[in-house]
Amino acid sequence: MLDPNNSATIAMVQEINGLLADHFALYVKTKNFHWHVKGPRFRDLHLLFDEHAIEVRDQIDAIGERARKLGGDTITSVGMIAELTKVKDQNSATLSAEDMITELRDDNAAMVDRLKSMKEVAERAGDNATDGLIDDWTDQAEERVWFLNSLLNERLG
Repeated sequence: MLDPNNSATIAMVQEINGLLADHFALYVKTKNFHWHVKGPRFRDLHLLFDEHAIEVRDQIDAIGERARKLGGDTITSVGMIAELTKVKDQNSATLSAEDMITELRDDNAAMVDRLKSMKEVAERAGDNATDGLIDDWTDQAEERVWFLNSLLNERLG
C-alpha cells in the first residue's frame, strides 16, 4: 500500500482530483450538447453525445474511489469542480452542431494530454494500479477524440 503522507502519493491524489473534476465538467457539457443539438444530423449526434456522456459518467466513481484508495480525499463540491477542471464552461444552448463537435473533441483531446501527463506522476508514486487505469481511461478518451474528429473530417473532406 502506498503511503498517503508521501509527497508523490499526495501529488497523485491531486492529479486524480483534477481528472475527476474534468470528468464531471465534461459530463455536464456533453449532456448540454446532447439536449441542445439541432440540425440535419440531430439523431446521430444526439445519440453519440449521450453515449459519450454515459462513458464519461461511468468513469467518475472509479476515479473518485482511486483517490480514496490512496488515502486521499476527493472533490466535495461544485466549487471544487470549477476550481480544478481544465474543461471550459459552456452555457450556450444555441451552438451549431459543428461547434459542439469541435468543443467536445478539443476537451477530450485535452483530457488525453492530462492523462498522459499523469503517467509520470503515477510512476513517481510507484502507483501501478493507477498507472493501469490511466491506460484504460486514455484509450477511451482517445476513442472519443477519434469519433468526433472523424465527424469533422467527414464534413471537411
